[in-house]
Amino acid sequence: MGANRTVTFRIKRFDPEKDRKPHFQEFQFELQPGMTVLDSLLYIKAEMDGSLTFRYSCRSAICGSCAMRINGRNRLACKTQVEPLLDRKGRLTVEPLPYLPILKDLVVDQTAFWEQYEHVKPWLVPPDEVPEKEFRVSPEEIAAFEDAETCIMCGACYSACTVVAFNKKYIGPHALLKTFLRVMDPRDAIVGERLEIVGSSEGVFRCHTIFNCIEACPKGLNPTKAIETLRKMVQKRDQIVAARAERQKRLTEPIRPAS
Repeated sequence: MGANRTVTFRIKRFDPEKDRKPHFQEFQFELQPGMTVLDSLLYIKAEMDGSLTFRYSCRSAICGSCAMRINGRNRLACKTQVEPLLDRKGRLTVEPLPYLPILKDLVVDQTAFWEQYEHVKPWLVPPDEVPEKEFRVSPEEIAAFEDAETCIMCGACYSACTVVAFNKKYIGPHALLKTFLRVMDPRDAIVGERLEIVGSSEGVFRCHTIFNCIEACPKGLNPTKAIETLRKMVQKRDQIVAARAERQKRLTEPIRPAS
């Protein structure tokens, strides 16, 4: 980009104390080289309208706080460059995440998101006998996680899901991905309970396999693939539970390289 240019941010605003429904407000400013959407929002808040409300924290695409809808797609504001997304008139549109109640401006109510996350017991439940030093897990077993441990719980996949749009009882791709992570972890001792939870009417079989969650994920994860894997495992629950019990008998043994 050469000289600075004037750009227009169309931001969906909503103040529950003043507004009956959301509306768009435009802000024009000089775009500096390398500015992200979050940089721009911070500039608008500091220099143009201090009432503009949005979430952010780490500014490094780690915390997931700044997920919002940018030009019709769920993204992290802190890692999204403005310049490539401007239309011919130098405009960019910012909205809150869809399918969630708006609290104010770009801040949404994530209560349902976190309730479904808690419902699947996302924490690791170790066996009764914990080794003095460490569990031994093979590289192949770690690879089977499909990087699910890198999920930052930003809510982008959840609010991109059309099933969530009409059914807040659906567990959601974020919680199902976390369940996949725990079920695939040989250290976890409640795999049977987890498969029972996600095998319910509002679990893996409720997914319509539309793939919106894949497109929305800022970390390049594949919740749909995880859900498909869980579907197969639910149908083999007893075998999975038996295999896990056998594997946990050997969790403290050295890992031998594959021949």
